[in-house]
Amino acid sequence: MKRCHWVDLNSSEYIEYHDNFWGVPVTDDRLLFEMLCLEGAQAGLSWITILKKQPNYKLAFDNFNPQIVANYDQEKIDELLENKGIVRNKRKILSCIRNAKVFLEIQQEFSSFAHYLWRYVDFVPFDSKIENSQQLPTWTPLAKEVSADLIKRGMSFVGPTIIYSFLQAVGVVNDHLTTCFRYEEVNRLRNEVRKKLSK
Repeated sequence: MKRCHWVDLNSSEYIEYHDNFWGVPVTDDRLLFEMLCLEGAQAGLSWITILKKQPNYKLAFDNFNPQIVANYDQEKIDELLENKGIVRNKRKILSCIRNAKVFLEIQQEFSSFAHYLWRYVDFVPFDSKIENSQQLPTWTPLAKEVSADLIKRGMSFVGPTIIYSFLQAVGVVNDHLTTCFRYEEVNRLRNEVRKKLSK
């Protein structure tokens, strides 16, 4: 069974993430907010570090409910800074709180964050058709466009590289290698986004 080059076959967390989540189109706002926070938390670190801490993050950040996170006070911030189960970086913690507030503003403007995000690709995942790992960029014009808008709205830790990783993870782009067994499986979900968001 062929997988994408970045999967550590000695890591059950990596295999589980790649085989069942990465690249699958996400339309659920809570999950989109979770991934946005986790991608920001990863900055400067390896993704496996965040994957292993993901359960702790969900507990610490109230299952990434943006309405709750947006209202965190200093007492909660201090609690998070003492939590050894997450990355105790004050800038990243404050960023998640600030991003939650912007996230809610986007929801109000576009009815959901999913509608805001998926309109960038006309509600159909972009198929990158990448044949080998050397073709993978660190960011794309699409990622740069989304990043610029989120930054303009007040978010942080959403640079083009972070946003590109986010877009890959939540399936806005299908960046599974064409030789990966998940490539065709994920591609078959191309029409699901429009169906879900039109309901």
